[in-house]
Amino acid sequence: MSEFMAELIGTMVLIIFGCGVCAGVSLNKSFAKDSGWIVIIFGWGLGVMLAAYLVGHYSGAILNPALAIGLAVAGQLAWSKVPIFILAEVIGAFLGAVIVYLHYLPHWKATDDPSTKLGVFCTSPAIPSTFSNLISEMIGTFILVLLLLGFGAKEIGFGAGVKTMVVGYLIIAIGASLGGTTGYAINPARDFGPRLAHAVLPIAGKGSSNWGYAWVPIVGPIIGAVIAAAFYLVVFP
Repeated sequence: MSEFMAELIGTMVLIIFGCGVCAGVSLNKSFAKDSGWIVIIFGWGLGVMLAAYLVGHYSGAILNPALAIGLAVAGQLAWSKVPIFILAEVIGAFLGAVIVYLHYLPHWKATDDPSTKLGVFCTSPAIPSTFSNLISEMIGTFILVLLLLGFGAKEIGFGAGVKTMVVGYLIIAIGASLGGTTGYAINPARDFGPRLAHAVLPIAGKGSSNWGYAWVPIVGPIIGAVIAAAFYLVVFP
């Protein structure tokens, strides 16, 4: 399998689990309706872990444009691979969101609130504040990239399988501690691909895709990842 296809398929699987759990918890007449934030963060964490197990052998399971950029800044990924990985991840995220849409097809009409439907696909701030929302995404991604770089250090001694499992717990921890402000995109493809799917899919009563906010979960994670990589290079030489 090529690295492009591995990143595409891995991100698609990640979004099927992640947006899928959001749909199950949010959409009317789902058996998982109102099961809450803890279920959502576990769905995302396990989704990242399982997707990484699936494609990690082929591409390293980056599955996140911000992480790809952070790894390149840290010298752990060739810059020439970054645009290829990003394209694959965005396409995979879009396709994953389309699959979730098809899976929950009868539930869109049964759900009246447009913001609930949008929340299945992409993130929105609990309290809209451009500066604060940007900082939240920066901090969440900073922690993600810093710890992933640390987990990759030879001195830690994690085997590949254990490291992948720990990454799932890291996503859960970030969601529990830092995710309540913006829904913790911490991944531009995770937000942009499904948001694009929301914009083009024929979802009954879907309302706006909130493109005015869409730059925050793109720019914030990228800045946070770059700062984390620079910090790691300086503090953990």
